[in-house]
Amino acid sequence: MSQRTGYDPGIPCWVDLSSTDVAASARFYGAIFGWEADMIDDPAAGGYGMFVHQGKKVAGLGPVMGEGMPSTWNTFVATDDAAALAGRVRDAGGTVTIEPMPVFEEGTMTVFRAPDGSFAAAWQAGNHPGAELVNEPVSFCWSELITRDPAAAERFYSAVFGWRPESLDMGGVKYTEWHAGEPAVAGMMEMAADFPRETPSFWMTYFAVADLEATCAAAERAGARIQVRAMDAPPGPFSMLTDPQGAAFSMIQLHETE
Repeated sequence: MSQRTGYDPGIPCWVDLSSTDVAASARFYGAIFGWEADMIDDPAAGGYGMFVHQGKKVAGLGPVMGEGMPSTWNTFVATDDAAALAGRVRDAGGTVTIEPMPVFEEGTMTVFRAPDGSFAAAWQAGNHPGAELVNEPVSFCWSELITRDPAAAERFYSAVFGWRPESLDMGGVKYTEWHAGEPAVAGMMEMAADFPRETPSFWMTYFAVADLEATCAAAERAGARIQVRAMDAPPGPFSMLTDPQGAAFSMIQLHETE
């Protein structure tokens, strides 16, 4: 279902961009996806806003949370009890970096670090359910953990979200699909050896596009760097990029959309 008004627990429900230059990021994603940046006019929001497409909220945008932090896309997973989830994070060996906190009347968030080094967040919806448009151009469609320690990540995320891992062989590469029921809700793969040594485990955000080649060309013109040019995958060809502020993201031309 492309238009959403809510998410079951365990389903990735929202992505947002922490940027070192919010205005420049708004221009970049507006240029390649046609998104409009609707910034919240309240100092208490800390410069946060929403990317909107066709009147639907598709992602968030805000400044990095500390000096020297890099630009990054963040993944939020739906929960019906953020406090209980934070407890499971600790029990599973993770670290809660932002305790469950209300965000106006929109919902409650918590952020944590897993034992494999990856950061993720959970969202207990209030007035804001999450992304209102998914799985179609130009919206969020997939989250994938690229990890240096698949075994530790598998134990942790299974315990925290109740996900069931299923391993697949993709051309000699082990790929894990995370299931919260059916179908798969996210993926995981081991970080390749050609990643820089200092790169920690991280969640990659995928956006669906109608024309991968044309959108990558537009991204390059707008200042992005193509890290992986079009590669075939069962759902469709994809590319990995870094935006002008250094945030990694991927785009995929899906064979089928919901």
